[in-house]
Amino acid sequence: MFLRRVARPLMMMAKVKETTGIVGLDVVPNAREVLIGLYAKTLEEIKAVPEDEGYRKSVESFTRHRLKVCQEEEDWEAIEKRVGCGQVEELIEEAQDELKLIGHMIGFPLKQSN
Repeated sequence: MFLRRVARPLMMMAKVKETTGIVGLDVVPNAREVLIGLYAKTLEEIKAVPEDEGYRKSVESFTRHRLKVCQEEEDWEAIEKRVGCGQVEELIEEAQDELKLIGHMIGFPLKQSN
């Protein structure tokens, strides 16, 4: 009886995302942890790009911000609201794409700034 009164309300507090509402984009139940890993990897890999490149500065700036939000917030809704760039699943796809782009940028000579 006690467990029903205490445990049920606690379980109801954690909102479970059932769908993204986007065809082909599945819900990621552990999106926060995935994002933290992707953002940490992005910050590590972007170090291969010269420090004075605008691309590196931009990627480091928004990635640090998003990583901080993910570390501070436990709830996927709060992350989405604070980042303001779509659903956590979209942020995951974007972070994966950024990692691919970094790989391409490293493989090509970067334009020297004057």
